[in-house]
Amino acid sequence: MIGTYAAVLAVCAASLAIGQAAVALCGRRRWSWLAPAVGLALLCALCWGTVRLGGDGIASAVAAVLLVVASVAYLRGRLEGGMEALRAGWPVALLALLAASLPFAVEGHFGILGTGFNPDMSQHLLATDRLAHGHGSQLLNQGYPLGPHAIVVALHKGLGIGLVQGFGGLTVAVAVLAPLTALAAFAEARPAPRIAAALVVGLAYVVASYFAQGAFKETMQALFVLAFVLALRESTRSWRDLPLRFVPAALLAAGSVYAYSFAGLVWPVAIVVIWALVEYAFSRTRSSAGGTGEGPRTDTPRPPAGPSPAAGPAVARSVLLALLTFAILVAPEIGRMIEFRSFETFDPDGPGLGNLFGQVSPFEALGIWPSGDFRLAPGDGAVPAAGYYLGIVFGLSLLLHGIAQGWRRRESALLAGLGAGALAYVAARAAGTPYAAAKAIEIAAPLTSLVILLPLVGRARWRIVSGDRAERATGRLVATAAAAFIAAAGACAVLALANAPVGPASYTPALTGLRQLVAAEPTLVLASRGLLVERHGVPYIAWELRGGRVCIAAEGELHAPPPGVRFVIARAAAAPPFPRLRRRRVAPPYVLWEAIRPARGESPCPLIAVRQARRGPAR
Repeated sequence: MIGTYAAVLAVCAASLAIGQAAVALCGRRRWSWLAPAVGLALLCALCWGTVRLGGDGIASAVAAVLLVVASVAYLRGRLEGGMEALRAGWPVALLALLAASLPFAVEGHFGILGTGFNPDMSQHLLATDRLAHGHGSQLLNQGYPLGPHAIVVALHKGLGIGLVQGFGGLTVAVAVLAPLTALAAFAEARPAPRIAAALVVGLAYVVASYFAQGAFKETMQALFVLAFVLALRESTRSWRDLPLRFVPAALLAAGSVYAYSFAGLVWPVAIVVIWALVEYAFSRTRSSAGGTGEGPRTDTPRPPAGPSPAAGPAVARSVLLALLTFAILVAPEIGRMIEFRSFETFDPDGPGLGNLFGQVSPFEALGIWPSGDFRLAPGDGAVPAAGYYLGIVFGLSLLLHGIAQGWRRRESALLAGLGAGALAYVAARAAGTPYAAAKAIEIAAPLTSLVILLPLVGRARWRIVSGDRAERATGRLVATAAAAFIAAAGACAVLALANAPVGPASYTPALTGLRQLVAAEPTLVLASRGLLVERHGVPYIAWELRGGRVCIAAEGELHAPPPGVRFVIARAAAAPPFPRLRRRRVAPPYVLWEAIRPARGESPCPLIAVRQARRGPAR
């Protein structure tokens, strides 16, 4: 527990300090809630750029500490609105931390998130362990983005935090930083609805579901895309006069590269293209209206009337500076991005289900999906199918309302983000795999909730207090709709978090190292009952030894190996667990034993194929 929360505190503190310093360097001295995401993006790039210096990862820890110290020193005397931000942010951070801690509280222990749902953390832990020792790995050789892994190495080397606790802390930290980032959109709302809306946006149902799998890369990418949209939004509002107003967006795009490789650029590029088209449409509307910039009365600050913020020499210079910043940051990663293009995830003819049971419904992005497992179809869980369909109708109605209001309010960045998310899903569904399509849904989920909630939160009070009778009635209706959506979406997210499995509290690459020795030979693994029953050890061990026939049993449960079993893996002990075994390899904390004369008969051990292990058991 201590290691996990120490990692959460370190990642959050570093992201806030580094991000706000970057925003201040761009000319914005007042506190910005885009700082958490910008800081995390820079932390990814910095740690990956330094993790292999010296070969043992200590350079990443030193570089991160130095940058945090330099950021704090730079912000001293230059930061405005810090106390106001603290008052607004601490309730959101605390509630988000409590929500992200729910899986550990329900399971009764800390450990590897998602074991039993998604076994991919095994590969991430192995790659990180080898990265921390200066060794290569399959993921490293394939060009896999390892920015988040480098952050975990920095935590491991700098603070002595275990790799499992480091990944857990990073994943929880992202769950805290995402609602804080969402506060940038709800600055004008009252405290209670602002807090609730930020939590629902940052921890949208599908995001919470991917958190429950331990899928840290997807939750990070969802955070970067959300922040990218909000950075574009600020570029036409409070940042419109800054020469470097597009640089924060460029930093976020660079963070996407280090967390998600070239695939992470799909969203920023699509968002920018759609945003420019929408801004052009709005500029034509302003021109046809005489350039007054007038529109319907709203409670949301509007950009001043005048030339379109998407045109002019000043804007061109700002764009060029942002592109230059992005190019400098991602240049070292270009070669690895090219290597990563052949990764199996991108093969539409490959095994595209991953751990899914089939295509995931895009309506899950609406946030109301009353199931602890997002992979289940309507009616397959405890709630009848009618409950899902009612949630879809309600959420879709609010989304259409949000889109209409966004057009009226000229929310070009939000509309562009939503459109890019829809296009990414359509492309993945048509030419990709169900696994990729599900990720597109997850990344679009926070933006979907934001488009729904932005016109609802903060608008109802003005109509109730200052409007006429019709406006007060409409205000009450809007407030009711907002409260109902927040309650339903929040409950679904909590359900997903409460259903998250938590695996072993420690990691060793020893089992993975034994795979080559046992190969496809039938193998019996003996483990503690606590690991198997309480910590989801069965799917964890099966994935570690995937590719062969594996039986898994509790220590003391069997009096002899099953027929046909050639190898036995047990915890280190002075004596063999069964007679007629010889010690083949010691790989602490395990010992590999080989049967002198395997019992005759066909082995009952199931074949743990790679795809079978990836799917894992349903819960």
